[in-house]
Amino acid sequence: MNLSEKNVTQPQYYNSHLYSNFVRYIEGGTWLLLTMMLDDKAAVITGAGSGMGRATARLFVERGARVAVVDIDGDAAVETVSNIEDAGDGTAIAMSGDVSDPGDVASFIERTVETFGSIDVLHNNAGIPQESTPVEDVTERTWDRIQEVNLKSAFLGAKKAVPHMREQGGGVILNTASTAAVRPRTGLSAYAAAKGGMITLTKQLAYELAEDGIRVNAVCPVATDTDMLPEFAGAGLSVDAMAETIPLGRLAQPEDIASAAAFLASEESSMVTGTVLEVDGGRDI
Repeated sequence: MNLSEKNVTQPQYYNSHLYSNFVRYIEGGTWLLLTMMLDDKAAVITGAGSGMGRATARLFVERGARVAVVDIDGDAAVETVSNIEDAGDGTAIAMSGDVSDPGDVASFIERTVETFGSIDVLHNNAGIPQESTPVEDVTERTWDRIQEVNLKSAFLGAKKAVPHMREQGGGVILNTASTAAVRPRTGLSAYAAAKGGMITLTKQLAYELAEDGIRVNAVCPVATDTDMLPEFAGAGLSVDAMAETIPLGRLAQPEDIASAAAFLASEESSMVTGTVLEVDGGRDI
């Protein structure tokens, strides 16, 4: 196993259980900080052609995972893989697919298993925004499309991945929800409803699949500095104004969300299931 490592001093209040998979003691009094939290895990990340998904794919590979990079924009998925390869970090493959299409979902799940031999992590991250719109002006087509991509996709992914995870003795499903489901903003009725459904689906699946050794959790990002963010802003609500509503005083970065996802996908969170992790800078307090 190739480890990313550096010499560190033993923490003053060293706890062997807490640090067991992060720190290794070797002869001569040296402590190695290990960062391979996802060593040899096979992961599917949807919506990984940009933003949070791309950052998560890169971090997962850095931490030892083999990653299927899925995006409806096949060229964007290829670009993510090229970035990973240029960094020399590890193994990733690009796939194009519409997460709201059952056939596409079945295809990228099966290809992952055929390529890597397993599917240890399914990260249902793909999503589309809603332009701030009064509820009376939201079209049924807009409502339906947001539910299909932002909620139904997680159901389809679980439906296809769970049999493989059950057969191999366990796995992790990670869903991207949103602080809009916890503390809504004006004009996001379809988006907030879909993300609220994602939270409830996460808890339902966590309970249902626990006996199979399958953990299911969700990440709730606050407004995150990606190309999608301006599409949420309505009249009179700029990106800067959105940042001002966050107590820590800044937007989230894609890497903030990636770090939370990596923790929930790793064995460091082996006792965590049915949890909704708010990466929100305090906005949901």
